Amino acid sequence: MKGYAVVDVETTGLLPGMHHRVVEVAVVHLGADGAVTGEWCTLLNPLRDLGPQRIHRITAAEVRRAPTFDQIAGELSAQLAGRVLVAHNLPFDLGFLAAEFDRVGVSTPLELESGLCTMALAETYLDSPSRSLATCCRVAGVVLDHAHSALHDAHAAAGLLSVYLARCGRPEPWASLLSAAASLPWPHFDEPGRRPVRRAVAGAETEHFLARLVDTLPRVHEPAGAEPYLAVLDKAMLDRYVSLSEQDELIEVAATLGLDRATVERLHLGYLEALAAAARRDGWVGESERAELRDVAGILGLPDDAVTQALSSGKAQARRGFRLQPGDRVVFTGDTVLPREEWEQRAVRAGLVVRPDHVSGKTRLVVAADADTLSGKARQARERGVPVITEAAFHRLLAALDRDQR
Repeated sequence: MKGYAVVDVETTGLLPGMHHRVVEVAVVHLGADGAVTGEWCTLLNPLRDLGPQRIHRITAAEVRRAPTFDQIAGELSAQLAGRVLVAHNLPFDLGFLAAEFDRVGVSTPLELESGLCTMALAETYLDSPSRSLATCCRVAGVVLDHAHSALHDAHAAAGLLSVYLARCGRPEPWASLLSAAASLPWPHFDEPGRRPVRRAVAGAETEHFLARLVDTLPRVHEPAGAEPYLAVLDKAMLDRYVSLSEQDELIEVAATLGLDRATVERLHLGYLEALAAAARRDGWVGESERAELRDVAGILGLPDDAVTQALSSGKAQARRGFRLQPGDRVVFTGDTVLPREEWEQRAVRAGLVVRPDHVSGKTRLVVAADADTLSGKARQARERGVPVITEAAFHRLLAALDRDQR
């Protein structure tokens, strides 16, 4: 008798099916006595935008290199096989897992009748004013850290089950489920799956993206490829953040143009000097401007003294950079922090054209809560060379457009 498998999923939305997907799944194993015996967790690449990121706090950079569900389906099946499935709000978690297994054409015994719901059991074993996981944990004295993290929530639900097991007596009211779990027909997968990827690991960069450039390429002293590379850099730096997709594009462009790392670093310094020249136009550079220049230097992989060097340089011309113009077409994608309708209204008031349905060659910008978003619109934008920027960057561009029109 294996015991229990407590599961939790984080998702792109509330309804399982063709649209909403699982972005993180965790399993905590408990013995029949309620003792934790193991855990397993992974982020998942849903191949779409991540939905309410303000809730689950998972970034597209994290899931970009995480496995897809089909790549971990075999391991997940093995984690669940022979155990009673448990979750806080079992219909929600099982509904999403069943939909994911169905999507890859695999039949599983994910039935509500064969599992336990710690939320439903709270009515019997807890005097709780609410059935939420947080409230149940507080009443039961169970620690809940980092809510809406699949692994932490699964551990919290496991803690609740342990409390229920201590209070329900023996044999457990659901003892028949434990004996029946061993005979449930879980599928076996012959192909090895991808290794799980946990939060703060999938998107973690161990080195600056410039380290991926080959240092032994022929040196280009006056690179003909400077402007094409800087044009890509201009788009990437619109939101003062170089997304993983933009890193890949910059590396590819540099390699295609034959630019080695030293040459690219020289171009980055020139880019910083151009920004510094723009900051000096009014004759004085404030601390906020210096802070922004330091941020840019860090993003570009430049040394700490690069800002001082850039501000003292008189070589560079101020770089105008990217500007919106009245009539430019913008597209919004994903679950934005500010309601999309409000962004669309602000864009229209600024004289921009909102095209909500698709990205075309005439689209000037795509705006998302997460610049690394995996949405279909973002993929279309990257294929067409259209910048994908954050809401904060779009706000700055709207402010610049307003100043230009005065």
